[in-house]
Amino acid sequence: MLQELEPLIDKALTNSTTEEECDALNATLRKGIYALGEGKLRAVSVATDENSYEVNLAVKRLILAYFKTGKIEPVNPDRLSDGYDKIRLRFGNNDRTYLDDRGIRIVAGAIIREGSYIGQNTVFMPCFVNIGAYIDEGTMIDTWATVGSCAQIGKRVHLSGGAGIGGVLEPINARPVVIEDDVFIGARSEVVEGVIVKRGAVLSMGVFISASTPIIDANSGETWTGIVPENAVVVPGTRHRDKSNFSTYAAIIIKYADERTRSKLRLDDTFRGNVLNKHS
Repeated sequence: MLQELEPLIDKALTNSTTEEECDALNATLRKGIYALGEGKLRAVSVATDENSYEVNLAVKRLILAYFKTGKIEPVNPDRLSDGYDKIRLRFGNNDRTYLDDRGIRIVAGAIIREGSYIGQNTVFMPCFVNIGAYIDEGTMIDTWATVGSCAQIGKRVHLSGGAGIGGVLEPINARPVVIEDDVFIGARSEVVEGVIVKRGAVLSMGVFISASTPIIDANSGETWTGIVPENAVVVPGTRHRDKSNFSTYAAIIIKYADERTRSKLRLDDTFRGNVLNKHS
């Protein structure tokens, strides 16, 4: 797919195209955006050791080319609120069969842009999911949470109210945020700049993690940057600066999730489409 589109992507990203050529290019590039929405393309790939992720530059170039050749126009006027943009919304009223078959729930006010992949039995409160994002099955995106462009969200993840997962289209070689399976992100927390949150981690309310944020194990003193360890339970904290009267922000691992922790955070299938869905 991407090999076929590569010459068109190159052409679209130059400044030599006419308006008529842009229209034709955009219509063809939409095939790639559709493939993103179907999960056939992804903005990252998993390295062979299954512990690192690499940027799929071709996908990011595809999205940028699609932006460049698109026209600003009314967006999905059959939805609760219309928009005026180059990117359409992922679902409209004529997608009911598709959503029913996959047990997907979308509360009025949610904005899910085209080119984002949405897995089975997912739930979307009024939230925002950007182009290129990947939302795996059983995940809930709670009220006012945001999933940025190309961010990768695993299975059975809960993004609590107002949580923010950073997106990245530029610089083009920058890695998107990756949230692995069974992660809980607390209300108003933010994860940005290509940070990887490993399987089973728990971020409490108001944790902010960027690529340079120190993530410190309160018991061992071990420190990470750019990656939250598997099953880590993280709270906001500070780290004292040597030879000064100041402290700077740090994320603190207070323990590692056990069954007691999991019992408090376990997702309830009552809210998901798989209870009465024929695929349950």
